[in-house]
Amino acid sequence: MTAARLLLVRHGETVWHAENRYAGSSDVALTEAGVRQADALGAWAAKRGGIEALACSPMERARRTVRPAAEALGLTPSVHEGLREVDFGWGEGRTIAEMEAEDPAAVRAFRQDAERGAFPGSEPPAAVAARVTGALRELAGAHAGRTALVVAHNTAFRIALCSLLGIPLGRYRLVLPRLDNAAVTEIEIDGARTALRALNVPTGEAA
Repeated sequence: MTAARLLLVRHGETVWHAENRYAGSSDVALTEAGVRQADALGAWAAKRGGIEALACSPMERARRTVRPAAEALGLTPSVHEGLREVDFGWGEGRTIAEMEAEDPAAVRAFRQDAERGAFPGSEPPAAVAARVTGALRELAGAHAGRTALVVAHNTAFRIALCSLLGIPLGRYRLVLPRLDNAAVTEIEIDGARTALRALNVPTGEAA
């Protein structure tokens, strides 16, 4: 099988991310900075060249981020349900500080092992890994030998990367503390093999 290159991009900054709130299943809008990041991504994609396909999460913040790239490249993004962000359950819409004030033991468990100590009511990391890696492998199969730009989410991508690279899921926050807004992480998928080629490459406008 010929390898596919996937350029994984976290969407632009949102209002909740600016406040450091968990915006998982909530469809919050981009900030003005987030819109500028999306525009910068579009310019970067046009300059890079060689991008033959676009895909994104169904969430509006991802759709809005991929739009300038779609316009610049003349491509229509495919929308994949499997690329949705994690539902953070108890943590949805809240900051770590707010949660820690209510239940410090729960936050401590989450920091120590984000899989065993996942927030109450949240989507289990193993389920996230299966969902997101399934979507990425599907995209890789559809675009073998080609390059696709994929816009989705910080935690969904970090968990999927750990799964693809053989890293324990509970360590995703420690090994991959953050994917920057509108930055590119490049992977190569060839059958069962995944290679990490670049991590958090800036595309322009910073948060």
